[in-house]
Amino acid sequence: MKEIVTVQVGDFANFVGSHFWNFQDEMLGLAGDPSADSVFKNQDLNMDVLYRTGETQQGIPSYTPRLVSINLRGSLGSMNSHGTLYTEVASTSQDVVTWTGRVSTQASQPFKRNLFLQRLYEEEENSNINEIPGSNNDSRTEYEDKDIIECLENDVQFWTDYSKVHYHPRSLYELDRVWANVDEFNNYGIGRDSFAWAAQGEEISDRLRFFVEECDHIQGFQFIVDDSGGFSAVAAEFLENIVDEYTNIPVLLYAVQGSGSRTNLQSGKRTVSEVLHDSISFSRLSSYCKLIVPVGLPSLSKSKASRFLHIEDAKHFHSSAVYAAALHSISLPFRMVPVGPSADACSISGAVDIHGVVQMLSRQGRQNMVSVLDVAMPAPSLTGGQNDLSLLEILQPLTPQTDDDVEDLLAIEHMTVHGALASEGHRASVSEVKDKVDGAFRCASTRPMFCHLSVALCPLPIPLSFPSIFGNSVGNQGELVGGQTINSSPKGSLEVHSVPMAARLRSSSAVLPLLENKLRNLQRFGIQRGAAGAELLRSWSFGMEELVEMEEMLSKMAAALRPPQLTSDSD
Repeated sequence: MKEIVTVQVGDFANFVGSHFWNFQDEMLGLAGDPSADSVFKNQDLNMDVLYRTGETQQGIPSYTPRLVSINLRGSLGSMNSHGTLYTEVASTSQDVVTWTGRVSTQASQPFKRNLFLQRLYEEEENSNINEIPGSNNDSRTEYEDKDIIECLENDVQFWTDYSKVHYHPRSLYELDRVWANVDEFNNYGIGRDSFAWAAQGEEISDRLRFFVEECDHIQGFQFIVDDSGGFSAVAAEFLENIVDEYTNIPVLLYAVQGSGSRTNLQSGKRTVSEVLHDSISFSRLSSYCKLIVPVGLPSLSKSKASRFLHIEDAKHFHSSAVYAAALHSISLPFRMVPVGPSADACSISGAVDIHGVVQMLSRQGRQNMVSVLDVAMPAPSLTGGQNDLSLLEILQPLTPQTDDDVEDLLAIEHMTVHGALASEGHRASVSEVKDKVDGAFRCASTRPMFCHLSVALCPLPIPLSFPSIFGNSVGNQGELVGGQTINSSPKGSLEVHSVPMAARLRSSSAVLPLLENKLRNLQRFGIQRGAAGAELLRSWSFGMEELVEMEEMLSKMAAALRPPQLTSDSD
């Protein structure tokens, strides 16, 4: 087995991660549910790749994500930083206090559990009662599913509000001296000032080391960072330490940003701060990973990726669900059980680990380390419908500032299709999906130089806590149906139980506009004589030598994707 350790840094990264782990928990639950669809019972997926087995202080077996999550203090809502499985032991220290000066205490009122979390708590309590010999508990929860869904749609404030997963006590780390209600934690400089690796870094490293040392053969780090503000600086410090300590373990980095997080009514100074932050953050983060995937559209609701979805950009609860679904799809091949030559008879095909994907996308051809993330949610049936869109045509980017019309003959792709439907709601076999994708590539006007395809029969399960974002044209199993009703209410987990998915990582020159934009902004606002952001960058503790190194790095990344210039034969 090749394990993965996941790291989530920042508020929106944990919003994405919360949905991601809910998908895993739902798959685990369905696999053991006698009444569940049989497709979830024989997944041929090894969940131990993402999870660890353990034991609570009471000797109860536990199964928790192999995860380190970092966020601001106070960002966990009603959840304790020690998680829910393990009881925090109160300190009994008898140390003598010698300080005689004034002492000030900062405290906040504890957050109450919402209806969803109360339901989880009651179900767990009832389960524990039923395990007592001779007990007979027939009580039912007083909260209806529809009330819980309405509560989540209107009242999600923290990523823990919709998390249904148990976490290990070493997983959740809150930054000292930085509270969740600090509104100005929004740029690289303040992240640098607020976080000192010497003070807090060793404890974070110890937590990561705990999970890594348990692994028999770790395949890589799945690193998700909210790079829209100060968490970029925290992540960069952490990544630098990871690269130094775990030299040969690849890092697959998702740099995520929430939709609608920035308004258009801002001063010129604020705009300069934002664009410089984006350039600095990207160049710093990319220098410490093997493959970086920018994720997060300025308006997911208006993008082609939301063709069959109803997204409210202002709700991180919505956009993070789509991004998490794509990450789930991309990660499926990392935990596929290896199969022999009879793969077509199984429920999976195309197993590959993080190292294989990183080598495939970043080390072939042009040595490009920036990939585009595309998604089809839901994926169309193999028999057509909805204007007969193929899997290739319906895949749309979740990476911002990409070129939709680029023809790149040197492109490399890694695609995952799972839960695909054939006709009349029947699941397509692995061989049917592979044949359909091969046929689509043969008919396409342009095709990549190479595409690795992974296929699984298991669709994306939709947990109760998933947001109501599906359009009226999405059916119970995620099939696309006709007769869409105008102005109808979006569908949620009560109407849509699973969804066929397709996701793709592309090493392509389509990402060139993003790189050139970051390079141009760094030069214009940070490096050129009289640059508007020069003083700002000095306040972030960046000297000119460091900025020039970032410029050279961005220039090299962009140059690798530009087509070769034609030279003249004349003198």
